[in-house]
Amino acid sequence: MKLIVFDVDGTLVDSQHLIVAAQGLAFAENGLPAPGRREALSVVGLSLPQAFRRLVGEDGPIVELSESYKQAYNRLRVDPAYEEPLFPGMGELLARLHAREDVLIGLATGKSRRGVDRLIAHHGWADWFVTTQSADDAPSKPDPTMLLQAMAEAGCPPEATIMVGDTTFDIGMGVSAGAVAVGVGWGYHPAGALYGAGAVTVVSSAGALEGLLSGGEPPDSHASPSSRA
Repeated sequence: MKLIVFDVDGTLVDSQHLIVAAQGLAFAENGLPAPGRREALSVVGLSLPQAFRRLVGEDGPIVELSESYKQAYNRLRVDPAYEEPLFPGMGELLARLHAREDVLIGLATGKSRRGVDRLIAHHGWADWFVTTQSADDAPSKPDPTMLLQAMAEAGCPPEATIMVGDTTFDIGMGVSAGAVAVGVGWGYHPAGALYGAGAVTVVSSAGALEGLLSGGEPPDSHASPSSRA
């Protein structure tokens, strides 16, 4: 039995417009200039306190920004302009993995428990995941606790576990937990950074990811730095 744990934002769900907009409102509410888009997306995957600590430093209004962000996010998420679509092919991939008898699937995300439950309900994923780890359950990525808890719940050892994510935080968590870490190239951190964090490969499409997870070669994965000309 194999456990495949997915990150959410930037891996399954394209939430960048909502995240950037909510950050902008949070910073404005606290009288601070908003970070640029690249900087804003660089902290996706961290819990809110960790994310804002990186953006404003230890002495910044971390608690206030976190609360403002949550309120802004909840206001904006019902606006069709900030819809959070699944990345191409990822919904179908999850469905096929869910149907397999040799695979268990889980989630490990910087979202709150409430946010995870809302996502699962929205996409009709009830009972698909043997484990769902959120920012309310463990320290922020890249701390390995979230993934260690997922493996314990699923009853799978590290050598039978694959962590799939788009940021160095996901990859670092996977490596620290002893799992195989696979990067996706459509998210918020570049492929080179994912390799630097310990990803065994970085795939370019859901089809490539499925090929890899099925035991075959990913047909369009990004070449590792050592193999590039």
